[in-house]
Amino acid sequence: MESTADSPPMKVIVIGAGLGGCACALALKNQGFDVVVYEKLRQFKRLGDSLGLGENALKLLRRWGGQQLYDTLTKIGNQAEMMQIRRWQDGKVLAQQPLMDMAGYIGHRGDYHEVFLQAVRGAGIEILMNHEIVAFDEYKPSVTLADGQEVTADVVIGADGIKSRARELVLGFKDHPRSSGYSCFRAYFPGSHLKEDPSCKDLTDHDCVNIWIGDDTHVVQNTLRGGEEFNWILTRKISHEKDLEITESWFQEGDMNEVFKCIGGLDERIVAAIKKTPNCLDWKICYRDPLPTWVSKSHKVVLLGDSCHPHLPTSAQGASQAAESSAVLAICLKLAGRDNVALATRTYEKLRFARTRQSQTNGEDLRDRWHSALKSVNEGIEIDPESIKMRNRPLYAFDAEADTMQRWNTVSSQVAEELKTGNISPLFQTKTTATVA
Repeated sequence: MESTADSPPMKVIVIGAGLGGCACALALKNQGFDVVVYEKLRQFKRLGDSLGLGENALKLLRRWGGQQLYDTLTKIGNQAEMMQIRRWQDGKVLAQQPLMDMAGYIGHRGDYHEVFLQAVRGAGIEILMNHEIVAFDEYKPSVTLADGQEVTADVVIGADGIKSRARELVLGFKDHPRSSGYSCFRAYFPGSHLKEDPSCKDLTDHDCVNIWIGDDTHVVQNTLRGGEEFNWILTRKISHEKDLEITESWFQEGDMNEVFKCIGGLDERIVAAIKKTPNCLDWKICYRDPLPTWVSKSHKVVLLGDSCHPHLPTSAQGASQAAESSAVLAICLKLAGRDNVALATRTYEKLRFARTRQSQTNGEDLRDRWHSALKSVNEGIEIDPESIKMRNRPLYAFDAEADTMQRWNTVSSQVAEELKTGNISPLFQTKTTATVA
C-alpha cells in the first residue's frame, strides 16, 4: 500500500554516505520516500584515486539529479577518446578501444564523491555525519547510535562498504575476507612531478589512459586535467606468505622499493613516471564469495553496493553497479508499498544478483586475459587485439529502472510464493548454504 495524502511517505534509513549510499538516497528521494543518511566519519577527505562511472550509472543520476549533475560528473572524468593496451617491455600498442568501453569516465574518487554529497544535500536529504551505528533491531526495524539514541524506520539499507556491519546482521555471522592472490600498488599525485622529464611527455601533456600487460601483472596509467594529475596502478600476482596476509585497507602505505622490483623490463616511459612517484599505497585485493542473501530474516534490513557485491578494480563497475542497485531497490519499494517491504527487498535481491555477478566475473576474466596474453606468444607473432579488450560495453546500454518495471510482475510473483511457503531460495548455493528463512 503506497502512501497517500493522508499518510506519510515510507521512511528509509541509509547507513553510509559513500558513493553507493549517496546514489541510494537520491534514488529513494526520487521515488518519494523520506530518507536520512547516517555516516560514522566526522568528515570526508579527498582520498583514494581513480574510479570509473559508466553510462549505465550516469543515465540514472541524470534522472535523479538533472542535467547539471550529469554534466558535472562527466567533466570530472578523463576526456581521452581512446585507451591503449600495450606490451609490457616496449609499450607497443597491442589493442586500442574507446575509453567508454572501459570504465566510462575515469576521475578521482574524492571528486566524484564530493559531487554526490552535494547532490544529496541539494535534494533536501539529511546526511548526519559522525553518527556511528552500533546495533540493529531488524524487526522494528531500528538502528542504535553510539550515543544510545534509537531511530526507527520502515526499512534500513546497509550501504556501509566492504567492512559492512549490516552484512553481519544479514548473514548471521562475521564474513571474513580472503586473499584474491593479487595486490595493487596505487599512486595519485600532481603531474608537475613529471613535467620536466622528457621521457614522460607522451603521458603527461594530455588526458590519456594506457595499460601495460605482462606475465601475471599489469599497469594502468591515467592522466587527468590535461596533465595536472597523474595516477598509476600496478596489479601483481602475489605468492609470498607475508603478501597473502589479509590487510583490508585502502590506506596501507606501500614500499616504493618493492614497486621497483615489480617493474623489471617494463617500458621506460612508465618506469620513468613510477620512479618519480613520491609515495604509494599497497592494497591487498581481498575477495568475498557471493552471498546467499542480501536481506535479513525480517526482510527489513537490506544490503547494497560493496556490502553485498564488491568488485575488482578490473571490473571498472563497482560504483556504477551500486547506482543500478539503488535504482532497483527504490522502485521495488515503491511498487510493493509500505505494507509489503518483504516483497520489495526479496524481489530486489533476485533482480540484481545475476547482473552484479556478471559484472564481477567480467573483472576476473579481464585480469586473467591480460596476465596470460603474452605467455604463449612466440617472438614476432601478433596477438589478436580482441582477446585483450575490455568487454564492458554491453553493460552500458542497460537501464536498471526500465528492467525492473519490465520484470517486476514475474519476479515478484515468484518471491510472493516463496514468502508464502517460507521457502526462500538462496541467491548463491554453497556447500554450507541453508535455506534462508
